[in-house]
Amino acid sequence: MNEIFDPLNLLLMGLAVFILFRLKSVLGKRTGNERPPFDPYSKTEQQDDHKSANGQDNVIPLPNQAGQETEPVENGGPGGEVVIDNVAPAGSALNSALKQILSVDRSFEPEPFLEGARSAYEMIVMAFADGDKKALKNLLSPDVYEGFVSAIDEREKRSETIESTFVGIDKAEIVEAALKGSTAQVTVKIHSQLISATRDKAGEIVDGDPAKVTEVVDIWTFARDATSRDPNWKLVATESAD
Repeated sequence: MNEIFDPLNLLLMGLAVFILFRLKSVLGKRTGNERPPFDPYSKTEQQDDHKSANGQDNVIPLPNQAGQETEPVENGGPGGEVVIDNVAPAGSALNSALKQILSVDRSFEPEPFLEGARSAYEMIVMAFADGDKKALKNLLSPDVYEGFVSAIDEREKRSETIESTFVGIDKAEIVEAALKGSTAQVTVKIHSQLISATRDKAGEIVDGDPAKVTEVVDIWTFARDATSRDPNWKLVATESAD
């Protein structure tokens, strides 16, 4: 039986392969700070939701981490100590921690890292809202994935659905960093705007407002094995700022 060649299907398949390639992430590691399931759309479930995220065929590789060589620090090249001094005050704990990471990962660059973190944030938040377990499995570590799935399952048991629009990210900044063994961890504070509303089985709104933009501040930590050839970072903890 002959199959009909469909250019549109071929284009869609190409886009899917591109997205999977761009979003592949590394295995995360437990931080010891894992907390209950994180729900970015419920104020009652946003309180201090630390977790670790790992495994992801769909997480955005943080830019310029694909094994590219950076210019030597002496030349003030991208990813060098001069760049880090522009991100964190010289002599500060954050500056020292970022330079420790740079010492074992010469490809580390704060600004491209932040761009990747912003993209990963949007994808994870929207995947959760859509109840897309397949996407989340690729974006989160096993522990965090279980927490997200639990929250989604509870929502489905209540026959609730979330209508969500990601407005954008106003600001993303590195607020903490650490090198634990060979694992580099970078914490980012993200200020975003979302429109969301949760509806029950009858379609009535039980949480949120479909006409209101809500400002959300989250603190997410990403990590990767600095000695690994895999260039991608993994989300290892999330927390909602007070």
